[in-house]
Amino acid sequence: MSFIPKSKYTYISFHKPFGVLSQFTSEGGHPSLEGFGLPKGVYAAGRLDRDSEGLLILSDDGPFINKLLDPKFAHPRTYLVQVEGDPLDQDLNALRKGPVIKGYKTKECLVERPEPQPLIGERNPPIRERKNIPTTWLKLTLTEGKNRQVRRMTAAVGFPTLRLIRIAIGDLSLENLEPGQWREILKEDILSS
Repeated sequence: MSFIPKSKYTYISFHKPFGVLSQFTSEGGHPSLEGFGLPKGVYAAGRLDRDSEGLLILSDDGPFINKLLDPKFAHPRTYLVQVEGDPLDQDLNALRKGPVIKGYKTKECLVERPEPQPLIGERNPPIRERKNIPTTWLKLTLTEGKNRQVRRMTAAVGFPTLRLIRIAIGDLSLENLEPGQWREILKEDILSS
């Protein structure tokens, strides 16, 4: 384990499992962050929907969280997205250009189809699959974070999201954290400037 110098603030990289709320209070019978042994006083820097998985940053550094979330800084967020269907280049280009969602044109983003497709373990519960319709993993990097934006973007171009995993925020990647695991990090690990 690497040594983390003592800081005035705490910064945590957490792999949020599917079905867990990005808050410390449970609602509607859904589990929250409370059961993962996270340090006292930290809170989520932004949100990751209950039905999404992956990297969640927690901290007690309010000004830093505000900077991380402020749209004017346009910090990148990268997702692996499993969609229903097999998007063609024209579909990927439509995503790159930013589809219109509820009257709002999303910003341009980076979209690629990783080849070979990533091997990702099954989710619990598993995604719904239809026998005659393939699924495809895409990698999207956005610089904005509207509510359920990735899901709405893929649906807008005809490919509903089945599974969504955030794998990076700024300079920080999920690395080898398993669902439910967390580690303390440095602020510089997230944003180098």
